[in-house]
Amino acid sequence: MHQYLAQGLRLGDGAARRRRVSAAGIGRFTDLQGQTREPVLPATAVAVGEGAIGADHVREIDAVMDKIPTAIDADTRARAEAQLASVARELSPAGVRTAGIRLLAHLDPDGTVTDERDRKRLRGFTILPQDLRLMSKVRGYLTPALRAEMEAALPSWAAPGMNNPDDPDSPSGTVESADPAALAAAVERDTRTPGQRTHDGLQALLRTSRGVGGGRRSGDLVITVTDRELAERAGVALTATGTRLPVAELIEVAATATPHLAVFSAHAGQALYLGRGRRLASRAQRLMLFARDHGCTAPGCDAPFTRTQAHHFPDWADGGPTDIDHLGAACGRHNRSVGPRPGQWQTMILIDGPHAGRVAWRPSGNRTARRWRINQIHHAELLPDHEPQPPPEPSESRIENYLDTLLAA
Repeated sequence: MHQYLAQGLRLGDGAARRRRVSAAGIGRFTDLQGQTREPVLPATAVAVGEGAIGADHVREIDAVMDKIPTAIDADTRARAEAQLASVARELSPAGVRTAGIRLLAHLDPDGTVTDERDRKRLRGFTILPQDLRLMSKVRGYLTPALRAEMEAALPSWAAPGMNNPDDPDSPSGTVESADPAALAAAVERDTRTPGQRTHDGLQALLRTSRGVGGGRRSGDLVITVTDRELAERAGVALTATGTRLPVAELIEVAATATPHLAVFSAHAGQALYLGRGRRLASRAQRLMLFARDHGCTAPGCDAPFTRTQAHHFPDWADGGPTDIDHLGAACGRHNRSVGPRPGQWQTMILIDGPHAGRVAWRPSGNRTARRWRINQIHHAELLPDHEPQPPPEPSESRIENYLDTLLAA
């Protein structure tokens, strides 16, 4: 269902996920035992069935219900859902959100009902997609323990004068390890806001932690960039997590890390063809897959390379070799979706045409969809430039044609 909504109807993963979540709350389903399962939000389901409320109302109601503490009994939860559904018949989605805030305050006025189960369920930290300026907002819900850890660690790294990227003489590390005289001078030159100092302190802390542990590979930076962009210190590089990094900043980051840069001209003796001797792709193969694929190769999938697996074609169970020309990057969901049955996918590497060398996908068991498709989300630089077409000339009306005839006579 998700694939049909996201790819077949081209809604995208976000819209498809929101619709599935809404359907899970208001739909009536049959479980594996053949029993009919009533809607989780029964009053909301009735309102939707009557056409009284829309999808945005459902999302707001579901969000409020998710915030109700676990300790609240089932009858109270049911009355709360019914009240929200009733309010939604009269108010906009924003109004439902406001009513939900008041309802939550009534159910747990002093916060004593919320317990450890609620905090574990609600915890999260998300880095949102980059905007046109390559900047990213963050969204999170921190547990008291994580907040205490951050409040204990960050002030030492984010103190005035410390870890200032605009000041080459700024002390690095923690305030306890800084030279007092150098720190005092750096404080006088520091014009950053508290928020900017926290940002710079967090970056310095992460850079330091990345170099701890010797054999750790999770903190390595894997970057692909053209040699021309690197030489000109211009353009944008791509990291394995899908982050776009200006080349000028890449050079600064590379000074304090050991990034892996893709080399296309020579493989330096790295074994990229392992045949049947090994199922898992080697480190060198993973690096080359990133350089070629940049992320999941399934059509329309925006999963970055760090969330992908080395997908075999043919499948390993069917005799597929672990060779670079029989591997492609695929996220876990799409890697599991490859197979011969309807609703699954077939994959191959194109050997000719404008996309030769790219991994292509097409639905299995669908005789009407035989065209191989590639994923262009991670390769926007390869999309053709289209010149804007001028607007069409306005067609003359019958009266204008008649006037032209009179004037020409």
